[in-house]
Amino acid sequence: MKKPELILPGGDLERVKIAFQYGADAVYVGLNEYSLRKAEVRFELSEVKEAIDHAHSLNKRLFVTFNIFAHNEHLKRLESDMKKVASFYPDAFIIADPGIVALAQKIAPNIPIHLSTQANTLNIESVKFWKKQGIKRIVLARELTLDEIKNIHTAVPEMELEIFVHGAMCISYSGRCLLSRYMTGREANLGDCAQPCRWNYRVYSSSDREKSSDVNSSHIRSHNNFFLEERMRPGELYPIEENENGTSVMGSKDLRLIRYLPEILEAGVTGLKIEGRNKSEYYLASTASTYRRALDLLKSSRYTEKDKKILEAELEKLNFRDYTTGFLFDDAKLGEVTENRRYKKTWEYIGIFTDNKNEILVKNKIMTDDKVEVLSPHNIYQDIIIDIYDLTNNKMEEINPGAKEQKAIIKLSKNYPVNSILRKKL
Repeated sequence: MKKPELILPGGDLERVKIAFQYGADAVYVGLNEYSLRKAEVRFELSEVKEAIDHAHSLNKRLFVTFNIFAHNEHLKRLESDMKKVASFYPDAFIIADPGIVALAQKIAPNIPIHLSTQANTLNIESVKFWKKQGIKRIVLARELTLDEIKNIHTAVPEMELEIFVHGAMCISYSGRCLLSRYMTGREANLGDCAQPCRWNYRVYSSSDREKSSDVNSSHIRSHNNFFLEERMRPGELYPIEENENGTSVMGSKDLRLIRYLPEILEAGVTGLKIEGRNKSEYYLASTASTYRRALDLLKSSRYTEKDKKILEAELEKLNFRDYTTGFLFDDAKLGEVTENRRYKKTWEYIGIFTDNKNEILVKNKIMTDDKVEVLSPHNIYQDIIIDIYDLTNNKMEEINPGAKEQKAIIKLSKNYPVNSILRKKL
């Protein structure tokens, strides 16, 4: 078994540093023009270089995504920017589009290419094909079962395999969604998804035509079927169609595979990837440290049922839409859709330490006598807010985020490292 690599998302330079601080072996980033998280990615070329240099200073790795499905109009600028990024010596490009693969091999033949999950690699012959094209690692499609992954590894053992183990799931096949463009004009495959799968809908059938005056009844009457109506688009009905395999639904639960890391590694997976370039510092700190603890326990040949429950409980302190194992055990049909679009939330992220004297950036309301937990890079501590001061040393009973970059100094039982996370139970 090759040494597993824990790979975290980096939406900006600060979050890249936090991911490494909390245990990531590698981080993936992208320029917003060529990333499938366009709205949330905030990287300039100079910051990509700084992120790569920072990773290498830690003897860790930095991957750069060029995983859009490009139109002709994108190619000239993409080629120019890829040349610049290549000069910074990233550890890999993550690419889905075969044309961009060809460009990368022409521009930077010495930089490994990891095939994005968007390329929808599902079988042994596809893996063999991509191996012949010079691909170093494949991020497998999320629709694969554990047995299928194992069979791929057995058939092509020299190919590095990576899968997503945690984070939000796109309801469309391997994330290839057309819904956003159809409803809003925003192209998901160019990184601009409006996430309509998370919106609020009503379901109508042909028998409902008399129930609502704002629905186009003649349209319903002409189809003996079911329809969705989005809350902000009254009267616009989208037919729900079914074939011999059933119908599609929206709004997936979030993926969590921490319990099954031993089986995943035994199946031949090298890269363990966490989703979330638009997620908070708290999400990065919690997921990175929790999966790092799991891998460290496995390395020491200790990963008990008690350990699994403790680590799963830590991941339930994040905001999440219920958890699922996805397709790993071929039981997705048992129910992978959330009951509503609301997150489950039992803990609140209230601050992050910006220096080692307990100055914090305020994220949510903090009050004197609040019982809190401090998530640090190496441990979790129980504490209590003794006093709160603003930056001019005025004592306060409480403080709210208020203006942008609201900071405060809090007195606790001890001082904590920079980038430690402050949270409280709701």
